[in-house]
Amino acid sequence: MSTKKSSNNTAGQVRTTRTPVGKYELGRTLGEGSFAKVKFAKSVETGECVAIKILDREQVLHRRIVEQIKREISIMKLIKHPNVIKIYEVMASKTKIYIVIEYVGGGELFDKISWETKEDEARTYFQQLINAVDFCHGTSVYHRDLKPENLLLDTHGVLKISDFGLSALSQQEDGLLHTACGTPNYVAPEVLRDQGYDGRASEIWSCGVILFVLMAGYMPFDEPNLISMYQKNSKADFTCPSWFSSGSRRLIQRILDPNPLTRITVPEILQDKWFKKRYKPPQFEQEEDVNLDDIDVAFNDSKQENLVTKRKVKPVSMNAFELISRSQSFCLDNLFEKQMNSKRHHLAKRQTSFASQCPPNEIISKIEDVAKPLGSNVDKRNYKMKLKGDKSGRKGQLSIATEVFEVASCLCHRLRIFAS
Repeated sequence: MSTKKSSNNTAGQVRTTRTPVGKYELGRTLGEGSFAKVKFAKSVETGECVAIKILDREQVLHRRIVEQIKREISIMKLIKHPNVIKIYEVMASKTKIYIVIEYVGGGELFDKISWETKEDEARTYFQQLINAVDFCHGTSVYHRDLKPENLLLDTHGVLKISDFGLSALSQQEDGLLHTACGTPNYVAPEVLRDQGYDGRASEIWSCGVILFVLMAGYMPFDEPNLISMYQKNSKADFTCPSWFSSGSRRLIQRILDPNPLTRITVPEILQDKWFKKRYKPPQFEQEEDVNLDDIDVAFNDSKQENLVTKRKVKPVSMNAFELISRSQSFCLDNLFEKQMNSKRHHLAKRQTSFASQCPPNEIISKIEDVAKPLGSNVDKRNYKMKLKGDKSGRKGQLSIATEVFEVASCLCHRLRIFAS
């Protein structure tokens, strides 16, 4: 879902017309690719500035990248971190897919690469990058293409990871990833060996290359051809410039260790003396429940323009098939491809279901009565409840999401007959 910067603005031309899309008014073009463009937009309701990525529906179908884009959107919606680009919602028309994302006006981190970059500035960006990567790994998400071009800055200099198009939701049963992907200059040596690799360790390597580039202004393993570069990469054959401090030099050498088993880990980086200087832990905002329903709606064929998921005013009615699918005894997940169907499952650490004959309002009230004495903050809305702890760790606050479903009345009647 990456796009190229637009350079077709002509000096002196001012566009005064704005095109409405749902509750947003489209403005200038921020970037443009082969089948997608990104436009600045404003909400007519709140005045909030956003960016809207516009995809050509026909091109998406023709290139057979629907599942890839849906996966990327789902991951970015589920990862709520101050250093990861937010996706607010997905809409659709007959010919276009509209992805509403956070507007980041500070450009790419790539534009900051220069031998004049101060060490303190590079460290600040690196700290934010490690915070975001640590959070993603905690939810079993691996970006797999970390590089300065995929790191954006807002107007306050806050780093934001974007473009999760090559990301993986979890590692395989052997605990390793097996698809070699990424940008050659930033890829860890074990990724190229085709023997499986640990996503955590390989992404730490990429972060180390980014730190080196920020401080040096050039690549640590830059060679005219790939074979020479891979040879240097596999041996970690590089030299830090003379202006690197001893602390940064030691940390980079521990990160760019060609052996992933002895390479420094995120918890160890967080305790590094050079890294901890002026370190600021991430500040998590109060977030609403994540809704993934609009993704499927937008990518399905529809005759309605600008589809937006409506809020539910009563519990979702569950039919027989949905009831069976939630029973572990009748789980059919293994019969289908897991990559997309289990996107929620990978990111939800634990999931528990139970049935009750109590009314929905009573169930919500009882859960709330139990949660409040434990110091949890309770947010209720439309038969959904989110419980959040009052203390934050390095991976955010402990949160528990609850939703009440109502079994369809016709199904209840049949169950009573079956039971009798």
